[in-house]
Amino acid sequence: MANKVYKDAESALEGVLSDGMMVMCGGFGLVGIPDKLIHALRDSGVKDLTCVSNNAGIDGEGLGLLLETGQVKKMISSYVGENKTFAKLYLEGKLEIEFNPQGTLAERCRAGGAGIPAFYTPAGVGTQVAEGGLPWRYDGSGGVSLASPPKEVREFDGTEYVLERGIRTDFALVRAARGDRHGNLVFNKSTRNFNPLAAMAGKVTIAEVEELVEPGEIDPDAVHLPGIFVQRVVALTAEQAADKRIEQRTVSN
Repeated sequence: MANKVYKDAESALEGVLSDGMMVMCGGFGLVGIPDKLIHALRDSGVKDLTCVSNNAGIDGEGLGLLLETGQVKKMISSYVGENKTFAKLYLEGKLEIEFNPQGTLAERCRAGGAGIPAFYTPAGVGTQVAEGGLPWRYDGSGGVSLASPPKEVREFDGTEYVLERGIRTDFALVRAARGDRHGNLVFNKSTRNFNPLAAMAGKVTIAEVEELVEPGEIDPDAVHLPGIFVQRVVALTAEQAADKRIEQRTVSN
C-alpha cells in the first residue's frame, strides 16, 4: 500500500481544488472539525463551494471562516443556529441552504459512501421536507427566490416514506485522533460523529491526524475507518493537535 502522508495541509490540498466543487467536512459543532485543513482551504482562495456539514461552524471558527470570506455559495446542513455571519448571508440572499433532518443527513452521507444513490426514510413525511417549500435562498428583500422542490413519497407496509438522495462529494476533510500511513483512522470519543461518514462520501478524502503511527501499530479491531476510504493524510504537530477551540464554556462553582 502507498504512503499517503503529505507534509502539511496546504500540500495535501494541491491538485484537488477548483472553483465550484462540493466539499464535505466532518465534525459536530467544533468537535472533531478538520481545523487545519479548513484554514488551508480558506487560504487557497477557491470559491463557489458547496459545503456539506452537520453545521456551518461558528463565527471565526470552522466553516465560519469560509463564510466570512465569501467562498461558500451553498450549504447542505442540519443545524446552523450559532453563526451570525451565516444568518446574515442567508437572509441577504447571498447564500443558499439545503436543510436536512440530522439523521437524514448522516444517512445521505453513509449512502453516498456505500454507493447507494437514494433511500426511503419516514423522517420529514407530512412536512415541507417532503412537500417542498423550504426557503433555500432569499431574495434579499424578505421574499423567497428559491424554494425546495417536492420529493417522491411512497407507502411501504402502510407507512409513508420520503425518497432522499445519497451524497457524494468531490473531496472530504476529516480529523482523527490516530492514523497510520495507509490511512486507517481512529476517532476519539465524540469526534466519531460525522467524520467516518464524511470520509466515506468523498471521492478524495484528506484526514488530519493528531498522532501518526506506522502501519500495524493500530489494532485492526480498533480501526474506526479503514484506509480504503482515505487518499491523503496530514500529521499535525503537537501544538496543532492541542489547539482545540471550545464552542461554549460553562463555569460552575
